Amino acid sequence: MRFYGYFRSSAAYRCRIAFNLKGLAPNFVPVHLRKGEQRTAEFLSLNPQGLVPALETGGHLLTQSLAIIEWLEEAHPTPALLPKDPFERAHVRALALSIACDVHPLQNLRVLRHLKTGLSQDQQALDRWCRHWIDEGLAAFEAQLAKAGTSGKFCLGDTPTLADICLMPQLFSADRFGADVSKLAHLKRIRGNCETHPAFAAAHPARQSDAEA
Repeated sequence: MRFYGYFRSSAAYRCRIAFNLKGLAPNFVPVHLRKGEQRTAEFLSLNPQGLVPALETGGHLLTQSLAIIEWLEEAHPTPALLPKDPFERAHVRALALSIACDVHPLQNLRVLRHLKTGLSQDQQALDRWCRHWIDEGLAAFEAQLAKAGTSGKFCLGDTPTLADICLMPQLFSADRFGADVSKLAHLKRIRGNCETHPAFAAAHPARQSDAEA
């Protein structure tokens, strides 16, 4: 397996957690997003979207973090990242998608670049934009957990799931953009448990081979 990613990419971060939880260690190929390496002809020939992550395995190319993780779940089912109960699976997927589809895309590098260069917004405006959507999205995530009443050490009970895999990179981004999550009690508890879990700790951006000082 060859895994293309970037240390600070939330989507690549999700995959790293999943690989670690599954006990897998693909060969890592760094793609420096700030330098535009995702838009080179070489990378676009691999993934026409010009996005990371991407995974080459078994003669196939997989893209999009949740699709990669779903493939991992099917190809390497132990330990499970989704619960067996259909309603619990739907709950975990809904939590994951609330981050991956509703919050993260609005702070994606290409969106911020367009706000800056296409709409003439300065860095302070970009940071306010990100904080707004992160604050709103994580507050809703917290409310979902409270309403369900099924969280424990993690988003569902005491075992990491796809929801936690999506949550932790988003909390990392919250710190980057100065969002205040201190009053979100469920998220604070879950974050503490994830940070001490070896699979999550090893996936942290600061611990990656392409991390910048």
